[in-house]
Amino acid sequence: MSNPQQLRYSKEHEWLSAAEDGVATVGITEHAANALGDVVFVQLPEVGATVTAGETCGELESTKSVSDLYSPVSGEVTEINEDVVNDPSLVNSAPFEGGWLFKVRVSEEPSDLLSAAEYDAHIAG
Repeated sequence: MSNPQQLRYSKEHEWLSAAEDGVATVGITEHAANALGDVVFVQLPEVGATVTAGETCGELESTKSVSDLYSPVSGEVTEINEDVVNDPSLVNSAPFEGGWLFKVRVSEEPSDLLSAAEYDAHIAG
């Protein structure tokens, strides 16, 4: 499993792209997707909603469990991935590509986001 170097990661297993024009993309890591098992339903924040770093903003339901989705940054949701809503298995098959979850106009970024190497160490225990 290889975590893309250009992304940053939360300890709750979300990834964050670099912001383009102030908007960053959020998803969950391959590690999280594998731990969840087959994702069968996603509940994402609504476009226009405000999310807060470290706070719950949705849910991922798998054949094993229901897990909270946390926002790695604070800001306003600008887009959700309708493809994932319609086909939640994309979270498992392409967590870093087509399985992204939502885009957010970042108003505040916490200082504790991890680099790929730091996240690798975090999940290694």
